[in-house]
Amino acid sequence: MNCAKPALGVAVALALILAAGCSVGPNYRPPKPALPAHWSGRPQEARTNSPVPLADWWKTLNDPELDSLIGRAAQANNDLKAAGARVKAARALRGAAIADLLPTLGASASLTTARRSQNSLSFPVRLLETDTYQAGFDATWEIDVFGGKRRALQAATADLQTLEEDRRGVWVSLLAEVARNYVELRGTRRRLAIARGNLAAQQEVVDLTQLRFDQGLASALDVAQAKALLAATKSQVPSLETALKQSSHRLSVLLGEPPGSLEAELAADTPIPAPPPEVPAGLPSDLLRRRPDVRRSERQLAAATARLGVATAELFPKFFLTGSAGYQSLDLGNLIEPTSKWWSAGPSVRWRLLEYPRLKAQIKAQTAVTEQVLAQFNQTVLLSLEDVENALVAYGNEKARYQSLGESVAASRRALDLANQLYTSGLGEFLNVLVAQRALYQAEDAQVLSERTMTENVIALYKALGGGWEAEAKTN
Repeated sequence: MNCAKPALGVAVALALILAAGCSVGPNYRPPKPALPAHWSGRPQEARTNSPVPLADWWKTLNDPELDSLIGRAAQANNDLKAAGARVKAARALRGAAIADLLPTLGASASLTTARRSQNSLSFPVRLLETDTYQAGFDATWEIDVFGGKRRALQAATADLQTLEEDRRGVWVSLLAEVARNYVELRGTRRRLAIARGNLAAQQEVVDLTQLRFDQGLASALDVAQAKALLAATKSQVPSLETALKQSSHRLSVLLGEPPGSLEAELAADTPIPAPPPEVPAGLPSDLLRRRPDVRRSERQLAAATARLGVATAELFPKFFLTGSAGYQSLDLGNLIEPTSKWWSAGPSVRWRLLEYPRLKAQIKAQTAVTEQVLAQFNQTVLLSLEDVENALVAYGNEKARYQSLGESVAASRRALDLANQLYTSGLGEFLNVLVAQRALYQAEDAQVLSERTMTENVIALYKALGGGWEAEAKTN
C-alpha cells in the first residue's frame, strides 16, 4: 500500500497542473470585416430601419399553394435529409473528441499454457507444464496539460457548427428553389393563356381575311400575312409547354416525388404571387449573423484556428497516468481470491524531441490553412453583399419596367382597336392590323414575364439575406 502513495501524489500534482494549465496556440477571435453602412442600390420600398420578417418570408407572397409546397418539401426533400445526416455524423465525432479528454478503461482475460525446457533448468521443477489464468482491467489517462485535446474539441465543435450552417444553407436554397419554380410555373401558364388567346384572335382575323379575299375585298397578300402571324404565334406554344412541364417536374423532385406527380395539383390557372408592398433590406451588418454561408465560413475559420493549437501542442511533452489491476493464478479455482490480486500504477512522459522539424513544418502548414480560410471568409462576405445589392437593383429596375410595360399593353390594345376600325371602314391598310396584333401580343407576354421576374427578384433578395432557416430550426 505504501508504494501507492507516491503514484497518488503524482496524480494529484498532475491534476493541479492540468487545472492551472493553458491551451497553447492562438485563442480564436471572430473577424470583423469592414461593411458599408447602407445599401447603395436600395429602392424606395426597401426597409432598413425596421425588423425584417425573414423567418417565414414566403408567406408574404400570400399563396396557400406555395405554403403547402414548401411545407411538404421541408419534410421530404432528399438534399435536406442528407445535410441532416452529415450533422449527425459530425455530432458523433464531437462526442469522440469529448471522450478523448477522459481516461480510457479496458478489460481483459486470458489463459496461457506453457511448458518449460527441462534441459534449461539448473534444478528440478515439479511442474514443467502450467496453465496461467489472468483477468483484469487497465486504464490510461493523458492529462491535457498544454490543451491539445481541448483544442481538438474546439475544432470538432466548430466542425459540427459548420455542418449545421451547411444544413441551414440547404434549407434557404430549398425555400428559394421551390418558390422560384412555382412562380416560374405560374408565369409560364399565364404566358400560355395569353398565347392561346392571341391565337384565337388571330385565327378570327385569318378567317375574316379569307372571307374578304373570297369576296374580292382583300388581297392574297393580306391572307398570307395573317396566316404568317398565326403560325409565328403557334410556334411559341411548344416551348412554353416544355417550360411548364420542366417547372412541374422540378417542383416534384424538390418535394421528393417522381417528376409529373404534381401536374394535376398545379393545373389551375392562378395568378402569379405578387411581391409584398415593402421588400426587406435590413443593414449590411445583418448578413454576418443571418447568412448561413457567412456563418459557415466563420465557423471554418474557428476550426482552423483550433487545429493550429492542436499542432502547436505537439511540440510539448505529454503526461500520462497508467494503471492495471487484476487476478492471476495457476489454478482457476482460486483465481478470484485476495492472494491472486496484482496491480501496477504510475505516471509516464512522452516528448517528440527528435521530431521538431516535422512538427514545426506542420504548424507552418496549418498557419497557411488558417490564412486561406480567413481570405475565403472575407470573400464570402463580399459575395453576400454583392448578392443583396444585385437583388435590390434588379427588383427596383424590374418594378419600373413592369409599370412601363403596363402602359405599353394599354397603348397597344388601343392601337389594335383603331387599326381594326380603320381597316374595316376601308381607311387603313391590313398591315397595320397585323403590326398592332403582334405588338399587343409581345407587350402582354413581356408584361407577364416582368411580373414573374419581379417576384423572382424578391425571392432572390430573401435568399440573399439568408431568410428562412429559423423555420428549419422549429421543425427539428
